Parts: sequence; structure tokens; C-alpha cells
Amino acid sequence: MTDPTIGVTFRPQSPPEELREVARSAEAAGIAQLWLWEDCFCEGGLSAATAALACTERLHVAVGLLPVPLRNPALAAMEIATVARMFPGRFHPGLGHGVLEWMEQVGARVPSPMTLLREYTTAVRDLLHGRTVDVEGRYVRLRDVALDWPPASPPPLLVGGRGPKTVGLAGEVADGVILDSVLSLDQVREGVAIAAAASRAAGRADEPFDTVVFVEVDAAAPDVAARIDESVATLAGIGAGTVVFQPTGEAPDPLPLIAACAKRG
Repeated sequence: MTDPTIGVTFRPQSPPEELREVARSAEAAGIAQLWLWEDCFCEGGLSAATAALACTERLHVAVGLLPVPLRNPALAAMEIATVARMFPGRFHPGLGHGVLEWMEQVGARVPSPMTLLREYTTAVRDLLHGRTVDVEGRYVRLRDVALDWPPASPPPLLVGGRGPKTVGLAGEVADGVILDSVLSLDQVREGVAIAAAASRAAGRADEPFDTVVFVEVDAAAPDVAARIDESVATLAGIGAGTVVFQPTGEAPDPLPLIAACAKRG
């Protein structure tokens, strides 16, 4: 059993001007990944990711996730490709429905979020792989679109979801799935199985696929180190490739959690 990659979340409840210190601290502590959220109406995921990458040298930075109703897929591919070319191998973008109430609040909610996510993920992934996209879908309409500057090594494109249909879609069309902290252990186990089955059904079983699982941890708890170790061992045992620890919303400062993760082992 391979040990999973460890990440820590910079929650959007923290002001963006604190991000650079957090990113540098995570890198100095040996944390592999720093994860960002593009929650409405807090911080832009792509701008924040670029800032975190620019002030570090080895840290991998991920956005889990970018709500697809908010951007044209061609624009999303352009922005992801730009970041990936500037910081090769260190950027991990994730896509998802977004919180539907927020999407409605900004006038971007669609009648079929699953159709949008499927069309969008497929188009963005094709563009990042240097393909010309010509599609007339229900929501995604691109005519002879190709990136002038696709990344030499396209970043893995992840899809975040809770429900089985979205998790299955990730296995079918994406390079990984993001399972958030509201899911029980049984639901995470089920999600791993659903994504794997969908990947096999799509003929992609031999392709690299990352399963990212979020775990919320109170860094002030006296047993935080044991909780972290237990979560890593348990989730590795059911197929998680990446385990991301997030501080609580009431105490969003990630620095104590970074210190706790750095001490394990």
C-alpha cells in the first residue's frame, strides 16, 4: 500500500493577503500540496493559485474546485494552461458544479448541471491536451477552438462531487475525483468504487487517476496528531491517493494544521 500524498487547505474564510505566508510555511514544513477553494464570494481560485505558486518553488497548489457555470470553458482552458506552463507539474485544477444556490444567485445556474459538467470537462481536457475542439452541445459551443499555448505536460484535471452520478462522471471523463469532508467513510469507500467502475466502463482503467479525500480536523484538539495518522492510514486502505486536511470554519487558520501534519512520521 502506497502512502497517500498529504495536503492542507487554505480556506477562503482566511483573507487573501495571508496566503503567501501560508504557502511559504507549507513548503518549508514539507507539505506536498496546498489546496484552495473558489467559494462565492471570497477569493478567485486561479489568481490565488498563481500567487501561491509564484512565492514558492516546490509546493504543489490545487483548486478544488472551480465552479463551471462561472467561466466559458475556452477561457478556463486558457487560464489553466497559462498557470500550468508557468509552473509545470505543480498545478492541479479541479472542476465541479459549484454550490447551486450560489450559481442561481449570480444568474449562472443551468437546468442540467450534469450535462454542463460533462460537456465542460471534456472540452477543457481536450483543449489542455492540444486538441482542436469543435462541439455544439447543450451548453458548451466551441467552433474550431484550439489553444496557442497548450501545456507541454497537461495538468491532471479533477472533478469534485458528492453524489454518485458526479463521482461516476469523474471516473469517466476526468483524471481524478475530489471527495469532500461531508462524506462518511462508507460514502468515501462507495465513491472510490463508483469512480473506478466508471473508469473501467469508459476503457480508461489503465490511465492515471487520483482520488482526493478531504478531512476536516480541529488543529487545537489534543489528539490531532493521532487523528491525522488514523485518517491517512484508513483512507489509504480504501484507495485514496491524496488526503487533504482542512481546518474548521470556526478556526480557519491553516498554520497550526500545517505544523501538525509536518510532525507526523
